[in-house]
Amino acid sequence: MAPLISDLALILICAGVMTLIFKKLKQPLVLGYIVAGFLASPNMAYMPSVSDLEGVHLWSDIGVIFLLFALGLEFSFKKIMKMGSAPIIAACTIILAMMAVGFFTGKAFGWSQMDSIFLGGMLAMSSTTIIFKAFDDMGLRQQRFASMVLSVLIIEDILAIVLMVVLSTLAVSQQFQGAQMVTSILKLVFFLVLWFVVGIYLIPLFLKKMKPLMSNETMLIVALGLCFGMVVLASTVGFSPAFGAFIMGSILAETIEAEHIEQLVAPVKDLFGAIFFVSVGMMVDIALIGQYLVPILCIILAIMLGQTIFSTGGFLLAGQPLKTAMQCSFSLTQIGEFAFILATLGTSLGVTSDFLYPIVVAVSVFTTFTTPYMIRLAVPAYNMLDRRLPKNLKHLLDRYASGEPDVMGQENHWRIYLTQIAKVVLIFGVLCIAVLTLMFQFAYPLFESLLPSPWNDISMAVATLLMLSPFVRAFIMKKNHSEEFQILWDSNRVNRAPLIAVQTLRIVLGVMMVAYVVGHTLHWGSALGIIIVVAVMFVIISSRKLKQQSIRLEKTFTNNLNLREQQADARSTRLKFAGRLIERDVHLSDFAIPIGVPWAGQTLAKLNLGQKFGIHVVSVLRGNHRINIPSGQTAILPGDRLQVIGSDEQLSTFGQALEQQAQEYSSEDIVKTEMKLKRLVIGFGSPFMGKTLKDCGIRQDYRCLVVGLEQGDSDSLVATTPQTTFHVGDVLWVVGEEADLNALEEANHTQNHE
Repeated sequence: MAPLISDLALILICAGVMTLIFKKLKQPLVLGYIVAGFLASPNMAYMPSVSDLEGVHLWSDIGVIFLLFALGLEFSFKKIMKMGSAPIIAACTIILAMMAVGFFTGKAFGWSQMDSIFLGGMLAMSSTTIIFKAFDDMGLRQQRFASMVLSVLIIEDILAIVLMVVLSTLAVSQQFQGAQMVTSILKLVFFLVLWFVVGIYLIPLFLKKMKPLMSNETMLIVALGLCFGMVVLASTVGFSPAFGAFIMGSILAETIEAEHIEQLVAPVKDLFGAIFFVSVGMMVDIALIGQYLVPILCIILAIMLGQTIFSTGGFLLAGQPLKTAMQCSFSLTQIGEFAFILATLGTSLGVTSDFLYPIVVAVSVFTTFTTPYMIRLAVPAYNMLDRRLPKNLKHLLDRYASGEPDVMGQENHWRIYLTQIAKVVLIFGVLCIAVLTLMFQFAYPLFESLLPSPWNDISMAVATLLMLSPFVRAFIMKKNHSEEFQILWDSNRVNRAPLIAVQTLRIVLGVMMVAYVVGHTLHWGSALGIIIVVAVMFVIISSRKLKQQSIRLEKTFTNNLNLREQQADARSTRLKFAGRLIERDVHLSDFAIPIGVPWAGQTLAKLNLGQKFGIHVVSVLRGNHRINIPSGQTAILPGDRLQVIGSDEQLSTFGQALEQQAQEYSSEDIVKTEMKLKRLVIGFGSPFMGKTLKDCGIRQDYRCLVVGLEQGDSDSLVATTPQTTFHVGDVLWVVGEEADLNALEEANHTQNHE
């Protein structure tokens, strides 16, 4: 048997056993995988171990690809834009501060610069999986600080991808060079914009055209094909494979098939993700951990103190109250999945020391166990700090936290206009550069081989200008008649000079792109070249056909980008409230009604949730139908999603009550309420003797149903009617729940004995 197959069997058996144990202990499954990896590794002398470590590492690399692909499917650039500035400010502050903490901690132990830099990157990323699990177990997912933490984690995930690219660049160069780093970041931005724009334009159209042919199987294969295609493309241009997987996942996340693809990919992701975390456990060396026990304890202390101090500062800087800031920061005191991915990156590139990987794993295991306790410690720590803070400082923090500006009616038109122009220049500038690169790198050699001179140059110039012209036109003309432009132009004459300067700069850049094509293909004299450039620019600006084509391209892109959101709006559980809630701790949250809970089937008036829990149901989502502001007569059905408004405490109490309802209606309840068939003999003295079916009360009093009757010596069943009279010796076949049947039989038996 091939070693890889026997290794896979060992890995999955160990992982299966450990996940069952850790599930029973109510611990994160990631820790179970790590323990399984340790048991299956060559470091464990008295256990069977894997024989082909290289094969396992290859599978773990595939696991990283699937993990990042799944993360991209849950990610949305538009969600980031809608979060506002608070999570972005907090996340950037936390990452920069914790990277500095990790770097100086490594330097304090005399580690190399690359070890210290990678350690800083690992300490900067908290664990999304562990925090989600802790919030679920503690019933905190509905609280306001939890939503802020989850928003910050999303920002951290995207910044972690950027960090992977930056660290890869540092690993290759082995030194920090400002110019090279700026070039790498510009390259990253260029390919991000290019892939995202082209992907959003083409992939939804492709999926829409192919939808009649897409079964679950074909959808899975197509999605994975797109994923690994982008992995190869990213590797070709110098990025990590995981980065390519994340980008394709984020592109597919904007399509209407995102949820479907996410469900299909989940089992594959779970399988290879498990192999990745098992491979992490294989890197654990107990002897090495014992040797580096002091650094491990110091790193744990650095995470605890660094996150609680700097993260609190980051959330305060983002405008959060002190209590919320401390609850958020105490929740982030661990490292997780991305730390393992960065450690794997450093090991694969050969730039980090062997001891760093097991140290990070040991730190992650310890901080995972302490996470729930740190979350519980947040409020007592806040109460203690609140009693000792000077009143002036408390007043200053309260004023800062409540000072989020309401920009309604006070919009900065210059800021909006310049933001719009920057987006136009970035997107269409990237597309223009991509067209030029594509044509001169690939098309120009083809023209030279097929056509004689000068027709090859003329054909190349014409083809390039035709492909370039819609993007150049959008680059120089879009948003030059926007509402903000008109307001700025009409409101103050002083605004006109900078507005003209901005527009002139765009035209100059457009002219430079056209001149580049003409100069590198036709090679004509300066005067003739200038005339051609001016003529081409005149055609580009004045052509109605190009204008319509540019508008059509933009409309298609916008529709593709917003299609999933528009579909979600039709069935969204969230109401779009126009204003802010007055009380800061009152917010909206979603709750699913599980199948089988006793609340299902009852009306809101009967449940009286407002009186019991202080919450209000503002929307009910039922399939594709949404009931806004439901009346008291609206019944709650299994599978409904409720949009509920209330404070943190009220929502938490309601969530716990709903969870308790679901737990009470367990599989044992289903067994108890199972319908059974029983034989009942009418004897002397029976309360049913001489009575009709209607009068005996079997259905009303005992909740049972008579489905057949045997009379005399006949072997056949007689159909019963409400007027059927029962006699001694009759045999009734009755259906009901076991408890009701027992009560009915006991009543008949007691009366017979009497």
